[in-house]
Amino acid sequence: QVRLVESGGGSVQAGESLRLSCAASGYASGYSSRNLCMGWIRQAPGKEREEVATIAPDGRTKYTESVKGRFTISKDNAKNTLYLQMNFLEPGDTAMYYCATSLTETAGCRFSRWGQGTQVTVSS
Repeated sequence: QVRLVESGGGSVQAGESLRLSCAASGYASGYSSRNLCMGWIRQAPGKEREEVATIAPDGRTKYTESVKGRFTISKDNAKNTLYLQMNFLEPGDTAMYYCATSLTETAGCRFSRWGQGTQVTVSS
């Protein structure tokens, strides 16, 4: 069973940085972060879930408009670990951040598994 464990959240002041990590395990034989799309999703209280950033198997990345230029998604395929470097954090970035993964190559970036989340709180 696929397991995603996030870490790195916390409480910071506006303008500061955080780096989130997500350790993935339990993929079916033949699958890993190397050939699957992974991403970060966030949800703030009272707001809809938002896809923050995704990274495809070939390394192509996509970001929601509000984080472009501030956040960077990356992965270490040898460790099956996904990262999100968040710089110049703003109060509007406050949310629970979830790691997500697809389970097959044909699924593209349609995510089927999510972690438990890590809280990011940014104060002004």
